[in-house]
Amino acid sequence: MQKQALIVGISGVIGRALAEKLQQEGWQVTGLSRGRGAIPDGCRSLTADLTQADEVKAVLAQEKPDALFFSVWSRQENEKENIRVNGGMVRNVIEGLQDRLNGAHVALVTGLKHYLGPFEAYGKGAVPVTPFREEQGRQPVDNFYYAQEDEVFAGAEKYGYRWSVHRPHTIIGYAVGNAMNMGQTLAVYATLCREKGWPFIFPGSPEQWSGVADVTDAGLLAEQLLWAATADAAANQDFNAVNGDVFRWNWLWPRIAAYFGIEAAAYPAQMMPLEGRMQEAAAAWQEIATRHQLRETDINKLASWWHTDADLGRPMEAFTDMSKSRKAGFTGYRSTLDSFTRLFDKLKAERVIF
Repeated sequence: MQKQALIVGISGVIGRALAEKLQQEGWQVTGLSRGRGAIPDGCRSLTADLTQADEVKAVLAQEKPDALFFSVWSRQENEKENIRVNGGMVRNVIEGLQDRLNGAHVALVTGLKHYLGPFEAYGKGAVPVTPFREEQGRQPVDNFYYAQEDEVFAGAEKYGYRWSVHRPHTIIGYAVGNAMNMGQTLAVYATLCREKGWPFIFPGSPEQWSGVADVTDAGLLAEQLLWAATADAAANQDFNAVNGDVFRWNWLWPRIAAYFGIEAAAYPAQMMPLEGRMQEAAAAWQEIATRHQLRETDINKLASWWHTDADLGRPMEAFTDMSKSRKAGFTGYRSTLDSFTRLFDKLKAERVIF
């Protein structure tokens, strides 16, 4: 029989890539979301406010997935609210399915903030030695990732499913309408710099500019999620999920600039975050998008300056070890420069940039 997948957060960068991969492998895919973004072709769509337990339970009444994938979060004003809301969304879905998860696989996508702490705690506590390894465990800070994990673990004890947790770094992938996408944000930024003559300045910290880094291609993460849902060695395990190569931004930045036909500016004397420099960007993008008949004129649906600033502004080196995943049998790999180039090509083909 055809395997059934339920993806919570299907309209996002990760959910879209996962849906496409599962369909390629013959799965029937259903997406559960708030209904704010388009879902991939060929998928069933369920819509609910994930914070409302009764609504989620009613929507899921007939669902019995072989694999349940969580790739969803809702940003709140502080980490305690993030814990309440985001932990609650995971719990509501699990309780909405209950015993129908018996024998299934439940996968949760979190990220490297597992090791770094949440946005508001960056650099405020001890950071594990790089590369980050799964054995390093949790930081002694509030973190909604931990709350989501605990809901998955509790559900496994209660309803008899197996689980996996996946920790990607910055996701590079395609999803218009999902603005928390650094690759897409950088593509919009570079296009603005080319069209307006603005300098293409790296907005992040000296540590990120010069230190070792890695990222996660959405397609690679999709491959790992599918592998974990079916491989015996992946049951009840946590895994890092990055491309497998490492780089320094002072090497990658000029290559991104070259793709867009511009020069990379020298690293500035002090950090120059995007959020403080993009006050004119919305009006400029509307004019550019209208003139070139691009798909989206509202820059807020394409770029998230604060999120990219947070990723690139970390005051520490951040990269990841993949040994645990490889030893368990997952050997997927991507070249990071190729990941960015493929995304930029896709954005051009879809008339998001030009």
